[in-house]
Amino acid sequence: MEKINRVFLIVLDSVGIGGASDAKAFGDDNPNTLKSIAASKKFRTPNLARLGLFNIDGIDFGRREENPCGSFARVREASVGKDTTIGHWEIAGIISERPLPTYPEGFPPDVIAELEKSFGRKILCNKPYSGTQVIHDFGREHEATGALIVYTSADSVLQIAAHEKIIPVEELYNFCRTARKIMQGVHGVGRIIARPFVGEFPNYERTPLRHDFSLTPPADTVLDALQKKGFATIGVGKIQDIFAGQGISRSLGVNVDNSDGMNKILRLMDEDFRGLCFVNLVDFDMKFGHRRDVDGYAQAMTTFDAELGEFLRRMRADDLLMITADHGCDPAAKGTDHTRENVPLIIHGARIKAGVNLGTLSTFADIAATLAEIFNVSFETHGRNFLNLIEMHWKARP
Repeated sequence: MEKINRVFLIVLDSVGIGGASDAKAFGDDNPNTLKSIAASKKFRTPNLARLGLFNIDGIDFGRREENPCGSFARVREASVGKDTTIGHWEIAGIISERPLPTYPEGFPPDVIAELEKSFGRKILCNKPYSGTQVIHDFGREHEATGALIVYTSADSVLQIAAHEKIIPVEELYNFCRTARKIMQGVHGVGRIIARPFVGEFPNYERTPLRHDFSLTPPADTVLDALQKKGFATIGVGKIQDIFAGQGISRSLGVNVDNSDGMNKILRLMDEDFRGLCFVNLVDFDMKFGHRRDVDGYAQAMTTFDAELGEFLRRMRADDLLMITADHGCDPAAKGTDHTRENVPLIIHGARIKAGVNLGTLSTFADIAATLAEIFNVSFETHGRNFLNLIEMHWKARP
C-alpha cells in the first residue's frame, strides 16, 4: 500500500460544533455554529455527512451516517482564545497560554500618538466597530482630511481602512507594516489588517485586497519542521498571512472567495508534490458569521460541500484529507464576536480506516503531532499523534 505523500488540511474558518466546556468564561452562552446553520433551508451537505460530520460526539442533529467513509473527532481548544491566529497556531502545534491583547475601549492614547507620528497622519475612530459600518460613518471625513480609519473588534486586531483613491493599496500596506513594528510586546495584537475600500458615500464597498500582517509565531510550528526536511508547505488563502510567512514554502495567495480557494486546491491536485497543503476558507467567518447571516452561512456550506465532492473524486491513493475549524462564530448568537466552541475533525483517504470515532481530542495540536508522524519529522508539541488509530496496516516508520 502506498504511503501518504500529500496532505490537504482545510480549515473551515469558524465552523464550530458546539460550546466548549469553558465557553461561559469567554462570554458565550451555549453557542453552536453548525447547529444554527443546519436549521436553515439553505443547508445541504451530503458529502460531509457521508464522511461522518454528524457522527461526531456531541452532535445531536443532522443525519448520522450508518457507514461513514471517513474517521472523525470532536476537538477542544487548549489555548486561551477564540480567534483565527491562536486557533491556527494551535492546529500547527503551538498552545497559547495567554490570550492576545484586545481593546474593547480602543487603543491607549500613547499607542495612538505613536501611530500618528509614524504615519504622519491623524487617526479617526479608534473604537471596536463593524468593518462595513466604520467606513460608512468615517469615510467622508477620511476623504476630506486624509486621516486613517483605525479600529478594532472583539478579536486581537488593529484594522486600518482607507479609500483607494486617497491611499493607494501599497501605501496602505506600508502603513500596516509600520503598525506591525509598533504593535509588539504588551500590545502585540494577533493581526494588523489592511481594509481598502472604494465607491462614493453612502455606497462604499470593501475590496478583496484586504491583507493581514500577523504576529510571528512565538515558536516553531509543524510547518517549520516540515520545511526544514524539504517537504512542501503550501498555503492557500490567509495561511501565509496568519503565520507571517514562517514555515511556508509557497503561497497561492489570498482567496477572492471560498470557491476561488477550492479551485486553487483542485488545480494543485494536478501537481506532484510531497508535503502539506494548508487551506483557510474565510468566507464562513468574515462574510456570514460576524454578520450574523444564518442563511448566507448555510448556503456557503452547501456550496463548499458540492465543491468537496469534486475534490473527493480526484483524490489519489497517496492523498490524505483533513477538514477542521479554528473557532466558532455562531450566526445565531448575540453580538458579532467569535464564539468559543469545539471544532470538527474529519480525516479521509485510501490509507485511512473508515468510521473510526476518535472521540474528543484535548487540543487542536493533535493535528500537528499527526502531521509530523505522517512525514516522519521531529517536532515537539503537547499534541498527541493519532495516526496509529486510523491508518490501515499501520507500522512504525523506519
